[in-house]
Amino acid sequence: MNGDLVITTLAERPELGASLWSMPHTWPVFMQHEIVGGDSTEWIAAELPEHVLVATDPQGAVAARALSVPFLLRTEGRGELPDTGWDQTLKWALSDRWHGRTPDTVSAIEMAVAAGAQGRGTAGRMVAAMRENARAGGFGELVAPARPSAKHLEPDTPMAEYAFRKRPEDGLPHDPWLRVHVRAGAVVESVAPASRTVVGSLGQWRRWTGLPFDSEGPVTVPGAVVPVYCSARHGHAVYCEPNAWVRHRL
Repeated sequence: MNGDLVITTLAERPELGASLWSMPHTWPVFMQHEIVGGDSTEWIAAELPEHVLVATDPQGAVAARALSVPFLLRTEGRGELPDTGWDQTLKWALSDRWHGRTPDTVSAIEMAVAAGAQGRGTAGRMVAAMRENARAGGFGELVAPARPSAKHLEPDTPMAEYAFRKRPEDGLPHDPWLRVHVRAGAVVESVAPASRTVVGSLGQWRRWTGLPFDSEGPVTVPGAVVPVYCSARHGHAVYCEPNAWVRHRL
């Protein structure tokens, strides 16, 4: 029990598998079409249920979910948290699982709080639970290619500037989501400038966003942390999202 929430792994409560994905959330529609991730969250739930955390409220409804993956960081050709953040980490985790390599690090992949459960400290509880779950699994650190929750309000600000901005009153990160991580014990370590990628035709982007996508150049899209680049000449648009790497020493 964690406050008024019960937080367990999906391995402990597999009956929550179906309701895990029906939970209402506020993620932008276009992020569901991430080019590397795709259906990876369902794969994680099926193959790594011990790395899927589910929070339920007193009525038994799913209030939050958090997915992570174990991967091998300290090996030849790796060693550093990658500039291609979320995408590269997920590919490493999938490859390590396939080849039977022993992981040494856990990376958060997704954390979502139900629309009706936001603003109640749920995010902080889930981060604490992810830390404890990684520690219980014998890992020494949890990392996350974090998507700063208020960065979409400043799409033209470079992530390298935004991620390290601090509040003058207490020295904590300016961004609320990064602040949750730091309060839980993390440090904001670096920027992953090309962490996640969404590619689509102009027709797809129009359906995802309701915007015209009819002119060449950057397009400010609600919910996007940087502008989407539209190539009207070639009929496609590309969103390359930067994230901020945070590291939790356990």
